[in-house]
This record gives sequence, C-alpha cells and structure tokens, in this order.
Amino acid sequence: MIKRLLLILPFMLLFSACIKEEPAGADLKVGDVVPDFVVVMNNGKLLSNEDLKGNISVIMFFHTSCPDCQQALPIMQKIYDEYKPEGVSFALISREDHKEDIEFYWNKEGLKMPYSAQKDRSVYELFAQTRIPRIYINDRNGIIRHIYTDDPVPSYDDLKTSLDKLIR
Repeated sequence: MIKRLLLILPFMLLFSACIKEEPAGADLKVGDVVPDFVVVMNNGKLLSNEDLKGNISVIMFFHTSCPDCQQALPIMQKIYDEYKPEGVSFALISREDHKEDIEFYWNKEGLKMPYSAQKDRSVYELFAQTRIPRIYINDRNGIIRHIYTDDPVPSYDDLKTSLDKLIR
C-alpha cells in the first residue's frame, strides 16, 4: 500500500502543479474608470488619479529588467517629450522595482521622465494582474480609452495615434 502511494504521489503533485488559479483583483478594460491611487514620484511629489483628471493622461507600469519594458521605455520617452508640452499628464509606475535600480537604468538609457518606484505590486494590482509593460491612455474624465501590453509592445505610431484621437 505504501509503495503504491509513493508511486502515485509524484504524478498527483505533477498534475496539481499545472492547475492555475485565476488571479484575484482588477483587470481593467477600455471604458473603465482609472482606479483611485496615490504614488510618490521620484521628485518627492504625490501623484494621484485625481491629479490626472482634467488632462489626457498616460499611465505606464514597467520593470527595468523586463525586455519588453526596455523596448517600450525609449518609445515612451519620445511620446513624453512630444506630448508633455501639449498638457498630457504622465505617470510611470514601477512594478516591484527599487528606486536605485530605476535611477541606474534611467541614467544608463538617458531617460528623463518622472517615475514612481514601487517595491510591491499593490498599485499595479489595482489595474491588472499580469503582463508588463502596461500602458493606459485616459481621457480628461479619467476613463481608459486605450490599453497596450507586451502583445505586441506598442510602437511610437500606435501611441501617437491614440493620443491624437483624444487631443484633436
């Protein structure tokens, strides 16, 4: 009996490892309202969802060691440089990435955008459970109008087209 149990146990463990639970929490969609959040930006100022209202806004979740984020961040810098002067608000928020790592990466890559370093996923999980980068383009009322992930990583033209539709 014990031998039989010892033979069956590894198969049971293997099978159970393939079962995945659905993550609890948000998975926002186009048309949803940007959830309530408050983050501290790298300049020490607080930024909340309420601060973004009244302007078109872009919220990006990233991690500096993520290859898709590394592909998207220079594109976002170009979008930031072009649209910040037009009044678009930006919130780049890390997902489990420390300030020192982000500073190092920003300096190495010549990025100038403000960011919020988050040591955990608490803010990210208000928006989604999986996949980064995640980019939300929101209207002046805080309604999500476009969502981009890593499938595929959005191009400059994708982001520009989405922003232009809201601005013009």
